[in-house]
Amino acid sequence: MKRFLAGLALALTIGVAPASAEPLKIVASFSILGDMVERIAGDRVELTVLVGPGGDAHSFEPGPAHAAALADAKLLVVNGLGFEPWMVRLAAAAKSKATYAVASFGINPREMDDDHAHDHGHSHGHDHDHDHGHNHSHDKQGYPSVPHDFDPHAWQNLANGVVYVRNIAEALAKADPENADAYEANAAAYIAELQELDAWVRAEIGKVPPERRKVITTHDAFGYFGDAYGIEFHAPLGISGGAQPSAQALARLIDQIRAENIKALFIETMSDARMMETVSRETGAEMGGALYSDALSRAGGDAPTYVAMFRHNVPLLVAAMLKD
Repeated sequence: MKRFLAGLALALTIGVAPASAEPLKIVASFSILGDMVERIAGDRVELTVLVGPGGDAHSFEPGPAHAAALADAKLLVVNGLGFEPWMVRLAAAAKSKATYAVASFGINPREMDDDHAHDHGHSHGHDHDHDHGHNHSHDKQGYPSVPHDFDPHAWQNLANGVVYVRNIAEALAKADPENADAYEANAAAYIAELQELDAWVRAEIGKVPPERRKVITTHDAFGYFGDAYGIEFHAPLGISGGAQPSAQALARLIDQIRAENIKALFIETMSDARMMETVSRETGAEMGGALYSDALSRAGGDAPTYVAMFRHNVPLLVAAMLKD
């Protein structure tokens, strides 16, 4: 009898033992957001990044494995501002019930100029209701819909990066309340680092006379950076780099480089260098290196994190703008 009671007690104890909580499953749309999630959440979450290091979110074509990741996710971290036009189709295919965390929510979007607003290669898959009050509407899956003439590369301004971190941390805390304090503490430390980095960027750019702060890049991904830090960026391609520029547009750019004696000429790591090599030959401007704009490098590369991306890009920009 005693053995029976002891066995029953053991069985009851095993039956009521709490199961170890599974980590929160999160999907981030591209590598920069993935890095932010890792900084805030650490190993408390199971993270899948759809467009990994070196990948181009503009031209990304999701497959069955990506749909499977969405089907299992509880939280989906996206940039918004039309950056992930494929997300609506992917979420629908996956029958995803994940909550959306829109990293760019609350920022003041930058409007594209007339040349690039209608030639950026995005196929949004949603209505272009021109909401210049900057309010997001949403489709049936919850993905934010915005006008097509807004620049999505808001992370290129570190002040916006701080907004991204706050939005992601808030979404994590709501999805996983037990770890809310940890997310908040990690986000606060991360924000302090980004604010310190912002001050460093301003000091470095301040070494360049204002009249020399002109840069040519492959596609128009640095508008927020230019507005925030006082640099004039020009690009032959729109915000996605998905189409070739017209001969007239390229000729105008070459004429401008010659007339204004612009020295800073860059490709982005995801771009085909051939067009910019042609511009370099035609103008005599030397290539200043490769900048990271829409994607991070792999671990061990020049820019494996959001912070490292600025630490890599800024010295290259400064050196090229100061070149005689």
